[in-house]
Amino acid sequence: MTEQHAQGFERGTDGPKVIVVGVDGSDSSLRAAAYAGGLARRQRALLAVVYVQPVMSAGAALGAPVAQVTDEIAEDLVAQIREATERTKGIFDVRWEFHTFRGDPYTGLVKAADELTADAVVVGASEQAGHRIVGSVAVRLVKAGRWPVTVVP
Repeated sequence: MTEQHAQGFERGTDGPKVIVVGVDGSDSSLRAAAYAGGLARRQRALLAVVYVQPVMSAGAALGAPVAQVTDEIAEDLVAQIREATERTKGIFDVRWEFHTFRGDPYTGLVKAADELTADAVVVGASEQAGHRIVGSVAVRLVKAGRWPVTVVP
């Protein structure tokens, strides 16, 4: 009998303990959050919802209160998540946290996944046509090869 067979049945899960999902308010990111929420619930994992606030160059931001707008988006996302959590309370219980970082989405998600010791990353498919040429955040995350990445259409 090998040592592996001698140990017997192991209770619990070998799945992810922390699932990071990137949200930006787009339909695909909200679908990704719903998908990641289901994964987190089934795996009894922590769902880390991450919004990366874009930082614009000084020249591009002249006259536009960019920080205020991105803060409002973050607050709106938190409100949407809390509302969804309340609607499903008692039916689906998911442990979740909301995190916000400043920067470009790829760098922000990498930083979040590293700091939170993510076991998996979930993102929505890009809805921007230019990403087909330059490469989307999802493709860059997959190419990084540091976590399993799920891209939700």
